Amino acid sequence: MRRALAVLMVAVTSMVALAFLVPLALIVKETARSRAVAGAERQASALVPVLALTTRTEDLAHAMARTDAGRRDLLAIHVKGGPTAGTSRAPAADVARAAAQTRAGTVELPAGQVLLRPVALDGDRGAVIEVFVPADDLNRGVGTSWAVLTGVAVVLVLGSVLVGDRLGARVVRSARRLGSAATALGAGDLRERIHPEGPPELVAAATAFNAMANQVTHLLAAERELAADLSHRLRTPLTALRLSLDQLGTQAEPSRQALARLEGEVDTIISAARRPSRTDRACDAAEVLRDRLTFWSALAEDQQRPWQLIGATLPVRVPVPAAELTATVDALLGNVFRHTAEGTAFSVSLHEGKDTVGILISDAGPGIADPAAALERGTSGAGSTGLGLDIARRLAESSGGSLRLDRSSLGGAQVQVWIRRTEKPPKPTLRAV
Repeated sequence: MRRALAVLMVAVTSMVALAFLVPLALIVKETARSRAVAGAERQASALVPVLALTTRTEDLAHAMARTDAGRRDLLAIHVKGGPTAGTSRAPAADVARAAAQTRAGTVELPAGQVLLRPVALDGDRGAVIEVFVPADDLNRGVGTSWAVLTGVAVVLVLGSVLVGDRLGARVVRSARRLGSAATALGAGDLRERIHPEGPPELVAAATAFNAMANQVTHLLAAERELAADLSHRLRTPLTALRLSLDQLGTQAEPSRQALARLEGEVDTIISAARRPSRTDRACDAAEVLRDRLTFWSALAEDQQRPWQLIGATLPVRVPVPAAELTATVDALLGNVFRHTAEGTAFSVSLHEGKDTVGILISDAGPGIADPAAALERGTSGAGSTGLGLDIARRLAESSGGSLRLDRSSLGGAQVQVWIRRTEKPPKPTLRAV
């Protein structure tokens, strides 16, 4: 925008400067010529009284020597019927034509201009005073004046560019501040607000942005409260279930352990829902997978499902929040437990590439008959709503990645969540598992 304004100011100011300075330059040149010719007329007029007294060549030469033009050998006097005093440059025909006139005239020559001034003497006699004006005298001061006018034009253009740049910088600064605030809000910083300033349009946009940010903050706060309230309501049936399990004795110990883990997850949901939104938009995918496989391993043991976690030894940073990646992994593993028979094996693999990170969840079940339909929300079949795949797809696409369905090496379905990595991963370090 600043560049465009600068170019616009240069174009407009240049047009205005040319519209005024070109005619002014021509006037300066014409004024210089008029001044030189007027000076020649004054010198010619100074010789008229001398011609009224005498026409002798010696006397005329002495009178011409007293003038500036005579000293520069630029003056001549043509007396009718007599010799010419001084150096003549005008053609004879022009001199004869001037003698027949009653007022002075000029003749253009390649080297300058000649002024011919007729003088009427007594009787039928007459004379013509010739004053030669060189081209240097005609253009004296013109080059300097044009240089000054050019400098004025350059100063005007530079000044307009400076003013336009300052105005553009004010607009650009406000627009950049608005863009930075929108980026920060999109990254999860709900406290981001801006002070409206700049042109009225940007002030209105900034005001609307602040109103939108306040509304988003209120909506997210209400959503967190609702999630926390719903999670809190689960405590009552869980408590009743615990009391029932306590009456069953030692045979219900595995169920009590599963119930304890479920209560821990509910507590986690409540604390996460009440916690303000995080600004950290990246997490360690390997750590998330290890944590979720630890959680699901208990149920896998109960159902006698062989499982394997591959490639989650070293840290692998991905540009998605840990909470969203956790929800995705839980949704996909939940589909495995929900749609395959007990005892069906599954595996989770983590693949780290240069630009992408892949999370592959495979099972040895019957597979997916129509992968294209399964990727559409609500049509995954088997009584499922398809929300698990939809959650995984939204997570992948939020980073510029994709969700794919394929046949796994175990013989069943394989869900591939590919996350495009936009930040440089940290240096790998060995960690105990």
